[in-house]
Amino acid sequence: MQIHSLGLDVLCEEEYSLIGIHTTLEDYKLAYLLNKNLGTLFCKSKEDLSFEKMPETTSFSLFNYSNENYDFEWFLLANSSKRENQTAVSQLQLISETKTYLIPEKKKVDFFIKISGNVPYSLVVETVNKIKTIDQVITSYSIDKDTLKSKDFLIF
Repeated sequence: MQIHSLGLDVLCEEEYSLIGIHTTLEDYKLAYLLNKNLGTLFCKSKEDLSFEKMPETTSFSLFNYSNENYDFEWFLLANSSKRENQTAVSQLQLISETKTYLIPEKKKVDFFIKISGNVPYSLVVETVNKIKTIDQVITSYSIDKDTLKSKDFLIF
């Protein structure tokens, strides 16, 4: 008798599409422009995407939008988080900045759009092309999630 086993990788695999965005815009301004150009309704989430690291907690800006017509859930999330470190050295305050990346292998990507669900590729291409028309966006493109080492950080 043959025995079949499933690894945890198979059980935890979530279906989603990923879009990378390069821009100098702040998160709220990008969300506004995406809403205007894509017809979405991105709203700031009550809680950011947070990870507890020793000794500090790192959080990434998160906006979400639920499309009830297609049963897709969209997330706009920042790829970087900045934290200021203050150090006192003989009556002098030194301030340094630490930048942490959600997906370290994509450091040049400023924001990701994650579309949860089995999304038609034509919708992803159409979305990428609409994002590219926004003047303040440098570029956007589809990202193959299977090439990412840190894709576990996108499961939430």
